[in-house]
Amino acid sequence: MSENRWYLCIDMKCFFASVECAERGLNPFETCLVVADIKRGDNAICLAITPKMKSLGIKNRCRINDIPKNVKFIDAKPRMKKYIQYAADIYDIYLNYISPDDIHVYSIDEAFLDITSYLKTYKTTPISFAKFLMKEIEDKIRIPATAGVGSNLFLSKVALDISAKKSANHIGFLTEKLFKETLWQHTPLSDFWGISKGTINRLKKYGVYTMEDVTKTPSYLLYKEFGINAELLIDHANGKESCTISDIKNYKRKSRSISTSQILFCDYETDKAYTVLQEMALSCTQELLKRHLIAGGVGIYIGYSKDSIPPSGGSVKFKFATSSYSTISKYVNDLFLKHAAIGFPIRRLGISFSYISDESAIGYDLFTNFDFLEKEKNLELSVLSIKDKFGKNSILRGFDILEESTQKERNKMIGGHNGE
Repeated sequence: MSENRWYLCIDMKCFFASVECAERGLNPFETCLVVADIKRGDNAICLAITPKMKSLGIKNRCRINDIPKNVKFIDAKPRMKKYIQYAADIYDIYLNYISPDDIHVYSIDEAFLDITSYLKTYKTTPISFAKFLMKEIEDKIRIPATAGVGSNLFLSKVALDISAKKSANHIGFLTEKLFKETLWQHTPLSDFWGISKGTINRLKKYGVYTMEDVTKTPSYLLYKEFGINAELLIDHANGKESCTISDIKNYKRKSRSISTSQILFCDYETDKAYTVLQEMALSCTQELLKRHLIAGGVGIYIGYSKDSIPPSGGSVKFKFATSSYSTISKYVNDLFLKHAAIGFPIRRLGISFSYISDESAIGYDLFTNFDFLEKEKNLELSVLSIKDKFGKNSILRGFDILEESTQKERNKMIGGHNGE
């Protein structure tokens, strides 16, 4: 792709912590603040810490007990609704200057912007436009930002993640030429967008440790190791990226899935963890009903306390696709009995529905009790209607009021965190 397009990748610095500072009228570069639910104990994970704490050498996703005892800090309970509102306000700022067609929201605190056609309109340069938007966000929302400017989406992200950290104005800038001049020898490779530890370990077999090494490795070896994904790896190693924001918005997934997972508040015995897993199965089933979908299979994941033993789990394909909880719960029950390690405390659970299709494709065998399934569906739809009108906890199942249940608390959350 020719270097005649320009993209910004803008990220809010320590977003959750910066929001909490903004709410208190504090400067996140001068304030020690952590976003964490300290009621969960000293082992609670900090969702975010301020730049001030990072400057002291404290890691962002640390636990409360990892913070040095001599560091005094403000603790802020997570407030996901508040963070979502701030993110919406920041998006509104983008819309003042850029069409939504040229914006791709990557996460709650990060977005890609195709600014190519706006530079002439506003008589500005890519870096000046980045500075302007960052100042708008800081002046109006009181949140500090970092930006990457690149001649394609990949380079804008790498400029944000790597180059901006070394820049006095918190803006990184990359073209294909600059990428090769400044980052071809950069290590570790994990700093580059899209390169996982697994990929790094597989590259090490061929003596590949840098992006330049990738470009010098025979392509047939990379295709042998990574299959079609080698094409993306080779392009990125050369600073190339053909995908545009328009391509992202036009993308249609070939398959869909519905899943949920959670880290339990404490170690759970096997039978109590089973209750939580059934709650999760019901929640996903209700999601199927709301979206008029059916599932053809289900998988479960079980993680044990302090990694005492390796995680376990499995999956199964249904005899026929369905959204019936009474049917699906039996498969979940069988999977749990088959794969759960009895006697080992459980700390993490996950469930995923697969082979998703529209409910119009539903089909059963000759022994199916259609009247029962129709009554069950209508009952669940009535329950969902009540929940939509009066709140998720307005009507609960019997197992939702058991001591080990987590659903009542999770109904108050957004993204697994406090939903205030």
